[in-house]
Amino acid sequence: MSENPKFKPKFVTNDKGEKTDVILSIAEYTELIEDLEDLASLAERREESSIPHAQVVAELKKEGYL
Repeated sequence: MSENPKFKPKFVTNDKGEKTDVILSIAEYTELIEDLEDLASLAERREESSIPHAQVVAELKKEGYL
């Protein structure tokens, strides 16, 4: 796994020096959880058909949102 420069994890090691646990800041943990939730939503909806951007904009304008 490659390292992401925006996260600064701290590792807990056992007596053999093997990494056993990870410590993240609350902000990093929260961001990872949100990313996982987003990916789960995408996976659940992958079979849904898409709507062209122009159609979405037209519908939003028609309904007075834009």
